[in-house]
Amino acid sequence: MTALSARPLDLAVVIPTFNESANVAQLVARLDVALAGYAWEAIFVDDDSPDDTSGTARAIGRVDPRIRVLQRIGRRGLSSACVEGMCATAAPLVAVIDGDLQHDEGLLPRMIEVLSADAGLDLVVGSRFVAGGGTGDWDRDRIAKSALATRLARFVLKAELSDPMSGFFMVRTAQVRALAPRLATIGFKILLDIMTASATPLRVVELPYTFRNRAAGESKLDYVVAMEYLIALYDRLVGRIVPVRFAMFSVIGALGVGVHFGVLATARALGATFLPAQILAAFAAMTMNFALNNALTYRDRRLRGVRQLVDGWVSFCAVCSVGLIANIGIAAFLHDVRDGTWAASALAGVLVGAVWNYALSSRFVWGRY
Repeated sequence: MTALSARPLDLAVVIPTFNESANVAQLVARLDVALAGYAWEAIFVDDDSPDDTSGTARAIGRVDPRIRVLQRIGRRGLSSACVEGMCATAAPLVAVIDGDLQHDEGLLPRMIEVLSADAGLDLVVGSRFVAGGGTGDWDRDRIAKSALATRLARFVLKAELSDPMSGFFMVRTAQVRALAPRLATIGFKILLDIMTASATPLRVVELPYTFRNRAAGESKLDYVVAMEYLIALYDRLVGRIVPVRFAMFSVIGALGVGVHFGVLATARALGATFLPAQILAAFAAMTMNFALNNALTYRDRRLRGVRQLVDGWVSFCAVCSVGLIANIGIAAFLHDVRDGTWAASALAGVLVGAVWNYALSSRFVWGRY
């Protein structure tokens, strides 16, 4: 290690982590074996894991200077973690590998060889779906979901790729730095983000590997991951026209209208007079909208803890109340000016209210912490 530390770096390995403390030491040991003879560093980018993953990596870094830690406070997301890690190294090549030991670190030397042998090559991807690769003990349901995600990815990809969902790849660091301003950093699929951010198709080689079983910790796959993947595809298709966060905010707002009328009708059926029923319905809709926006639209800025949630809910209700006034005011003004064209006037009021609510919520509800 001492002799190699005097050499310029060959490779940086970026490892995005959340609650992977049990796997850190074993992954470092495996990298040490796989990358023998290379000058390398490992950058653990940790989203402030409750299990102190960053502390475990720092403890190793005290005796092994090849181990670095970026601990992110108040930020979440695998894609954005990877970008920060990839831009934080001086190595000419950078690999991304999961911290759960499911990727085959033994493939890294071959990736280095392939990239080094062809100056025109941009990416080397570890693939589960080319000849010689495999998905381990995946069941039919997971294989089917992965196949569907791959088919959907082809709507936005500019190159043929058998495994666009792969989280295991190596790229030239200069390429990542050039693309960084155009990366959406949404969700968990950073490879798809890189592939679709380039103005020209990237040259890619896929190398086979077999996906391993998780040894420790819990899988991060859930419905939110699937939703974020769909959001990432939307962002690449039409996100420049209607920003994805605004689209989500608007869809949740539309759901809130349904909740409002549902609560109002129920309260009236139970005998409540109109005004109390209307107030109850409004607060029910705003509460649902706040909860869904906190969980989905602003997941990377999610409010946590009783104090933040109560403060955020009160602020959100205040913002939406002012937005309602703006909605009604604009609609009434246009209705008078346009002499009774109620539909267009109402739509304009709704749009103004939506933009108002979104802008102020982004700044004063989810932008303060």
